[in-house]
Amino acid sequence: MSNRLKYEKSPYLLQHSKNPVDWYPWCQEAFRRAEREDKPVFLSIGYSTCHWCHVMERESFENEEIADILNKYFVSVKVDREERPDIDSVYMSVCQTLTGGGGWPMSIFMTPLQKPFFAGTYFPPESDRGMTGFKDILLAIARKWQQDQEELIQSADKILSYIADVPEEAVHDDIDRELPEKAAELLFESFDMTNGGFGDAPKFPMPFNLIFLSLYSKYSVKKGHSNTFSCNADGVCSLDYDGSVFRQVEITLKKMRRGGIFDHIGYGFSRYSTDKYFLVPHFEKMLYDNALLTIAYSVAYEVSGDKELLDSAQKTVRYVLREMTGPDGGFYSAQDADSEGLEGKFYVFSYEEICEVLGREAGKRFCGYFGITREGNFEGFNIPNLLNGHDICDDFTKEKQVLYEYRRSRMKLHLDDKVLTMWNCLMIIGLTCLYRVTREELYFQAAEKAQEFIEKNLFLDGILYVGCRDGKGTVKGFLDDYACYTAALINMYEISSCSKYLERAKQICAEAVEQFADEKKGGYFLCGTENGRLITKPKEVYDNALPSGNSVMAYCFVKLSQITGEEDYEEKAKKQLAYMSGEAKHYPAGCCMFLTALLLYINPPKKV
Repeated sequence: MSNRLKYEKSPYLLQHSKNPVDWYPWCQEAFRRAEREDKPVFLSIGYSTCHWCHVMERESFENEEIADILNKYFVSVKVDREERPDIDSVYMSVCQTLTGGGGWPMSIFMTPLQKPFFAGTYFPPESDRGMTGFKDILLAIARKWQQDQEELIQSADKILSYIADVPEEAVHDDIDRELPEKAAELLFESFDMTNGGFGDAPKFPMPFNLIFLSLYSKYSVKKGHSNTFSCNADGVCSLDYDGSVFRQVEITLKKMRRGGIFDHIGYGFSRYSTDKYFLVPHFEKMLYDNALLTIAYSVAYEVSGDKELLDSAQKTVRYVLREMTGPDGGFYSAQDADSEGLEGKFYVFSYEEICEVLGREAGKRFCGYFGITREGNFEGFNIPNLLNGHDICDDFTKEKQVLYEYRRSRMKLHLDDKVLTMWNCLMIIGLTCLYRVTREELYFQAAEKAQEFIEKNLFLDGILYVGCRDGKGTVKGFLDDYACYTAALINMYEISSCSKYLERAKQICAEAVEQFADEKKGGYFLCGTENGRLITKPKEVYDNALPSGNSVMAYCFVKLSQITGEEDYEEKAKKQLAYMSGEAKHYPAGCCMFLTALLLYINPPKKV
């Protein structure tokens, strides 16, 4: 048995191609059918390495009874959020508005005109312990649609008018040079001085914060400020203007490297930590996290000269080049959290298992070093870690290689092998940052090959595409793709002085302006002239797991202005920095990529 998803390229959509649910990909055919048959649309958004997406698939989408309800009363649409960030952005704002939160899988119920009236994330199949089950939700909505459809349509219209009724944007004319200091103060307020990171569990790596704080610290020292915490007699520390910022970076990066969020056997970082110690990760590994953390560790090493930070960047890149790189140089998207239906099973070991693989004496030494016990630290098993304080530069290279090969032999780990433009560009930038501080040719060659892959596989008739798998892409690129490719080309030019990269960066940047600029109010829309229409037109300014396209455009204009000296780029940089200043003033710590661009603008390099 299969459904319409069997014709798609996305690994996520293909995972659902044999569900008994009569899935459609996002297409006009689905919405026309819903209108023709007078049915509501169920939209499910996720991605191929998402743990809770797998859970909901097993519990609900492979459930014949639930599939029958969906097929009888709804038209069901599946979307890969990594292929369609525009759809994800629009309906995530709906989910957050209606529920106060968001996540994946995202579950949206809407009219045939794509207007949402109910939203949520994961639902269990049956109602239990106060949580409404998916089956009961489906039956209730189907009944409501048949008996009082007009009320649902009116509710959808109200929701749409609410999310579309954005307050009139003021045109921002001034660049706020005080925002970096305000952001540093906000970040310090949430900094965990003992365990590193910002806020409590779950803890995300937040590489934008760390990159910004590294540069902020660097420029603060140049201005004569100290670089230590200021603490009173009771041991309570406070932000001594801007001098203590790099200590936050150092603590966080070192705690992450020591924790289980870093894979001490095969290297690379998982997506986030479920606890405040960076010990127990959500085990999926995303290309973008490892790219951004490569940048963060490289920049921090450049500021401090700390070899431990450099080692972390190099081992992260080693992981990417070994496991996430295709034969033609493109970088794959992600590795799954689940193996054989269990989260993290691929990565964890028992004490006896390690002793058996390595031999009793070598195994005991290894376990003692990496915090591995008979009791375990994760559901009776062990996540290797160095939170016990042992040196990260250990003498267990041979043992780690043996365990790496053993781990691969005992079970498979799903790989999402689509190549995404934006994520590849971030990895290119990570490689250029690491090349800048090491001058190791391997890193430049990998960046060069990835850039050639983008030119060869992700352009068609002058249009940049979101990504590809087994051939050309099918979704035309968004602002983030154009902005990040421009940034990657600028970084390639800076480390090589090869003019072809600069000229190409200028071309791509011009195309971004042409397609995505908001000429009336400033800034740039996520969707442009080549993209299809949705119920709203998002314009993203805050960084989430990925940098906002508007922040990256600010960076590109600043760099192009400083490199070329051209007045047009200087004007565009001022205009975009002013626009982002107005947008970021409500919470500047949420726009650290923009603040990095602002710091570079305020502190231009010396020209020779």
